[in-house]
Amino acid sequence: MTTTAVPPAPTAPDGAPAYATDGRGGPRAPRRRLRGRLGNAVGFVLVLAFSVGPALIMFSTAFDARANDGSRSLLPSDPSLSNFQTVFGEAGFGRYLLNSAMVGVGTVLASGLLALLASVAVARFRFRLRTTMLVLVLVIQMVPLEALVIPLFIQASSLDMLDSLIGLTVVYVAFSLPFAIWMLRGFVAAVPVELEEAAYLDGASWRQMFWHVLFPLCLPGLIATSVFSFITAWNEFVFAITFLGDEDKFTVAAGLRQFFTQYGTDWGSVMAGSTIITVPVMVLFVIVQRRLSEGLVAGAVKG
Repeated sequence: MTTTAVPPAPTAPDGAPAYATDGRGGPRAPRRRLRGRLGNAVGFVLVLAFSVGPALIMFSTAFDARANDGSRSLLPSDPSLSNFQTVFGEAGFGRYLLNSAMVGVGTVLASGLLALLASVAVARFRFRLRTTMLVLVLVIQMVPLEALVIPLFIQASSLDMLDSLIGLTVVYVAFSLPFAIWMLRGFVAAVPVELEEAAYLDGASWRQMFWHVLFPLCLPGLIATSVFSFITAWNEFVFAITFLGDEDKFTVAAGLRQFFTQYGTDWGSVMAGSTIITVPVMVLFVIVQRRLSEGLVAGAVKG
């Protein structure tokens, strides 16, 4: 009977094994690292497919002239721009884009200004019921938007604000303010009071201090909240379809409804319209990506 000698595992200069073994002289740590990397790669591919797959199908269907024939693939079976021609021609989607742009820009400007002033008030000044007001703002943010459709509809009707882009903008501003106030409050509180006092000592008024000292330091957070406010106003559907009765005043989300009829759904036009809705948001993220990441990280650290 012969025995085979097992070669000893490599050792470090101090005599310890260079890597762990599996009892038979083979390396164990490299195998574990390889399995870990394979697991991470598989998980990454699954998450990527789950998140990007629907968008790829949307783009493919938008450029497929046979989309209404049941074609659902990652690549268009008959590439064409006919769906986009239908959306911009017969459906008049350009008018909806203009309406959404007006509502989105109005929501961003109004909510940004009001939230910044309110965050300065709650972060810098002490007054009665200050904590109560902050709690109420947080509670409002927790209320489902669908539960407010009927009360806001009745209120807007009494104020003669139905079928108006201005009235819809006011509603979106009210929805955006709670989140914006809470986020910007952390940015304002993180600005040292000594900077404001130094500006006062240099002869600056409160308004000058606000625009030249406080505003630039809070700008990343303001951009982050503005992006979320714009997305809320751009993609919202329930209030847009409830408050607007005139189709000429529809936003892009409400404009997609015309492709769903009792006789069927024009999936090619639906996906083309959805692609058109998605592009401005993607462009906005690309433009403000650096500022947005700065704002989110700074808010997480300082808030």
